[in-house]
Amino acid sequence: MLLWGLRAVRSQDLNAFFTACYLGLFVGALRAGPGTASRLFLVAVALLGIGAWAAALRRARAIANTATSRIGSAAQGYVEVQGRASVSPDNLITSPLSGVQCIWYRYRVYEKDPSEREWREVDHGVSSATFEISDATGTCRVDPDHAEILGAETRTTYRDGTKQVEELLFGGSTVYVLGEFSTIGGAATALNLSEDVGALLATWKADAAGLKRRFDLDGNGQIDAREWELARRLATRTVERNHRDIRQQPGVHMVRAPRDTRLFLISALAPQRLRRRYLAWSVFHLGMGLLAAGLPGRALSLW
Repeated sequence: MLLWGLRAVRSQDLNAFFTACYLGLFVGALRAGPGTASRLFLVAVALLGIGAWAAALRRARAIANTATSRIGSAAQGYVEVQGRASVSPDNLITSPLSGVQCIWYRYRVYEKDPSEREWREVDHGVSSATFEISDATGTCRVDPDHAEILGAETRTTYRDGTKQVEELLFGGSTVYVLGEFSTIGGAATALNLSEDVGALLATWKADAAGLKRRFDLDGNGQIDAREWELARRLATRTVERNHRDIRQQPGVHMVRAPRDTRLFLISALAPQRLRRRYLAWSVFHLGMGLLAAGLPGRALSLW
């Protein structure tokens, strides 16, 4: 439950959230004036800034320290891949607000509060459909649940007294993903020979007439130990052949949220640009923290 909560928070625009918090805390410090209350507000800003700085720097380092893998040869586990999002109709979904076809959307709807003359959120939503990206070596599907999405196109429209804000990722765009890579099916399929042989023998045994017809070699109406051993060997060969056929089928590559607390990023930005953005945000957050830590409470009275 805690891991799910952390991912739910991380899937939002954290930098915008932190910036809004700075603004609110600084305003609170100004309204409180010189004294203990204002110092507490500034301490909160300093702690928030240092925490946000560490989070942004961690993201920049994760991107820098993880080499981009080819989809067709990516190792199972934590990787980064980059590919073109499919434009196939089967890969596209429709945004519920504008009806635009895309591979991912997030939206918020606001109404004007007459008493405060401010916009108040009344509805929101985010897509969870998987989408496909490909490079020269292969294709994989991406499950966007709990991902931190960056570089999406933002569209704001005003309609019938509401403000509608959409974030969209489109088919045909280059998408960068940092997450848990796994292959479902194919050579990576987990199969158990003994269990499957036992299940096949149980199926044969349930059809007593068919079992005798196939394996009662001496015609005495009974399956003796030698005849049962022949049935077991045939079942083993049959299951082994089925397993080979299953493993020869192409597997489906999937990138999703890691099972631990590592970052899960999806971005329309190139990794180099994404890393520079996180570094810039880390400088900003550190500056906010140091500003609050070095701002004397009496200086508030001069503002």
